[in-house]
Amino acid sequence: MTEPCDLAAVEARQLIGAKQLAPSELLQSCIARIEAVDHAVNAMVARDFTRARATAAAADAAVTRGDDLPPLHGLPIGIKDLTAAEGLRTTQGSVLFADHVPAADDPLVARLRRAGANVIGKTNTPEFGAGANTRNAVYGATGNPFDPAKSCAGSSGGAAVALATGMAPLCQGSDTGGSLRNPAAFCGIVGFRPTPGMVPFLARGMGWSGLPVLGPMARTVADTALLLASMASDDGYDPLATTIHGRTVRRAEDLYPPAALDLARLRVALTPDFGFAPTERMIRDTFAEKTGLFRHVFAVAEDAAPDCSGTDETFEVLRAVAFLGSHADKVRETPDRVGPNVRANVAEGLRYSAADVARAMTAQTAIYRSWQTFFERYDVILSPAITVSPRSWRELYPAEIDGAATRTYFHWLALAYAVTVVGHPAISLPVGLDRAGMPFGLQIVGPRGGDALVLRVAAELEALLAGDARTARPVPDIAALKAAPAISGMEGFLGFG
Repeated sequence: MTEPCDLAAVEARQLIGAKQLAPSELLQSCIARIEAVDHAVNAMVARDFTRARATAAAADAAVTRGDDLPPLHGLPIGIKDLTAAEGLRTTQGSVLFADHVPAADDPLVARLRRAGANVIGKTNTPEFGAGANTRNAVYGATGNPFDPAKSCAGSSGGAAVALATGMAPLCQGSDTGGSLRNPAAFCGIVGFRPTPGMVPFLARGMGWSGLPVLGPMARTVADTALLLASMASDDGYDPLATTIHGRTVRRAEDLYPPAALDLARLRVALTPDFGFAPTERMIRDTFAEKTGLFRHVFAVAEDAAPDCSGTDETFEVLRAVAFLGSHADKVRETPDRVGPNVRANVAEGLRYSAADVARAMTAQTAIYRSWQTFFERYDVILSPAITVSPRSWRELYPAEIDGAATRTYFHWLALAYAVTVVGHPAISLPVGLDRAGMPFGLQIVGPRGGDALVLRVAAELEALLAGDARTARPVPDIAALKAAPAISGMEGFLGFG
């Protein structure tokens, strides 16, 4: 019998509306799952069970009264530990904020509460979201739900693990170099990076930078779309949330539910590396095997990629400048209390001149325009979501791939940041296991502003692939996680590496 915590969010919400599942029953099932397995993976690091139970009780009463119920009514949600939640410890994975308890919700969290979501706790993240290995000196490492000794990626790693293990049906995350997509790929769930400005990001210090975005994560495409529809908003305080005065541009009904789509009408480009990413041979082979099972369903399926020349250099500069703006004072004033990834980014940013930044911004524009030309020929791009199969979380980052040294501690995320640089929407869809027996994520990249199209394509592929064990979403062994030793007992658990 399916436990309530393992239900898809859409199904759980339908049952709540039909008075067949009480919000308090769903919440208690999620709490029980957290208490049963989180010792093995360390995903839900700060918990708000008392308030969540009170919120669930109020949600029960609203159902009983026959009130009009908001779209996320009674659905537990995990909030990434970079995003403020009122009264709930929010550390950003930093010892500098180890005891920080916000007095108010981030505007996104407030919006999700108004939509009916019930905040159950905070999910783990690397320090300030720097890097794709979810470990820090406050809460320690988060383990992969398919093997707790391996990385769950990041930076929304705790969220991905919480979803994969049934701790919550929905989670919120953020993405600069793939932080929604990378952990989704490693953990067998769905992570969606929306177009910058689709989800207002008022905590973004450099408001005109499209690199960092907020976005949804879930176990299915429909659940992801449901959450995105409640996150999206025409908020004028985000300068990227372009509006037309007097009209609503970002409408929930355009995003959820994803409209039906005929895959046989699509022109699809497939690439294992975008022409530059250091994708390991095993992942290339897995990508070829997986797509070989279904590429015939498209009108056109060709091996091709846009011109991404200069993407590495461009992302390195723009990322470093963003870190310089956000964290230079911390590195300068308390260097011994800041981890190596943040220090490395700030040091790199200080080496660049205004001319370097100008060149990076000019190159970004050229790359973007080459992508627009490419999308005149294709509707979507398919690629692996991440360049490697999960490795030990003790490895701070992959220093080499197939024997070749990586450029930076985030070079292994190139498949994701290729998309970040140009600002297109992209999703990571779970497609079975790789040859190492770990989850494989397929990245689907849409055209400029094509968020709804990406969701539609992903939903159709998800339905097509669900019936084949080689391509269906993998599910971790919950019984094994319940019996597993605590991850906190593993060598190197607490710290940066």
